[in-house]
Amino acid sequence: MRLRRSSLLTFLALLFLACACSRQAPQEDSDAAGGKPTVASQPFGALPDGTAVELITLTNASGMSVSVTSYGAIITSIKVPDRAGELADVALGYDTLDEYVKDTSHFGALIGRYANRIAKAQFALDSKTYKLARNDGPNSLHGGVQGFDKFVWKAEPFERPTEVGVVFTRTSPDGEEGFPGNLAVQATYTLTNDNELALELNATTDKPTVVNLTQHTYFNLAGEGSGNVLNHELTVDANRYTPVDDKLIPTGELARVAGTPFDFRTRTAIGARIGLDNAQLKLGNGYDHNFVLNREGNDLVLAARVKEAKSGRILEVHTTEPGVQFYTANHLDGTIKGKAGHAYAKHDAFCLETQHFPDSPNQSSFPTTRLDPGQTYQSRTVFAFSAQ
Repeated sequence: MRLRRSSLLTFLALLFLACACSRQAPQEDSDAAGGKPTVASQPFGALPDGTAVELITLTNASGMSVSVTSYGAIITSIKVPDRAGELADVALGYDTLDEYVKDTSHFGALIGRYANRIAKAQFALDSKTYKLARNDGPNSLHGGVQGFDKFVWKAEPFERPTEVGVVFTRTSPDGEEGFPGNLAVQATYTLTNDNELALELNATTDKPTVVNLTQHTYFNLAGEGSGNVLNHELTVDANRYTPVDDKLIPTGELARVAGTPFDFRTRTAIGARIGLDNAQLKLGNGYDHNFVLNREGNDLVLAARVKEAKSGRILEVHTTEPGVQFYTANHLDGTIKGKAGHAYAKHDAFCLETQHFPDSPNQSSFPTTRLDPGQTYQSRTVFAFSAQ
């Protein structure tokens, strides 16, 4: 039977529309499944003096999210999928601002001016000795009594087609916690659609000073509050580490890891050797040591890799820093109540703090942490998450 001309034209028009809709459908399905990366800000309470604090949540197209607060540029949450796509928060922390204000464990904190320890809370620069606050026995630890994690930072969120983030800025005044120079700091957190969280750190000064910044998130890839991390498998690309004395200050030696409990060059469970009769493990009450990364130059390199078998989650840490402090939450004792009332106990998390070496201002053989006017301190670390 023949179609009339008008009927044929109508048929062809409908066929064209059907094809056009078919071509558009995959894009619509993609948007519904993942969408675009987003950034959202909300109030997170106020300090006793009335200063308002924000909570900024970064979410990528696949649903991974990172929450950071303007108080201390602290990471409060990292929700990443397991092998089945189920999200879990892998960062220890608290539910409220007040708990972060009282915190002394540095959960998720941005650490400065000087990460880790400075011996006897002092150092010399250009023949002048600078006295710092003693907040770790005789030493200065993580910037002193009021480090960078105890101040409110200016937060500027941003959105791009394949990533979202927030830029935090603050100027640490000359003499703060005993450190010289007005130090202008910028910390940028960026979450990509590849499930990578990048941290860019930049700083300038108007006087010679020392700078060593890091991120202090406590990770548990099975989910915070799920128990200890002793079965997590760790690899660290380091042939040497820096042994410590009884005050946890490096002795100056760059000791070989071969034949010791500090050899993580091949994948090893965190708890495999943590209980051995080893003088360094006893001093640290577990692992609390700086590893000297195998690297040349200042390019981004893979420093460490951690896998949690049950969930399949994997964390890879890439950095431009020369060292990484591996810490196994040795001082948690179950008395701290974190998110949803979870009691955090010894070894319930691990930290991989990318850094220059501890006590570098007093150790001339270590890579320098000196920063002079006209120079820019630059550091980049990428936390890359995946699942198998």
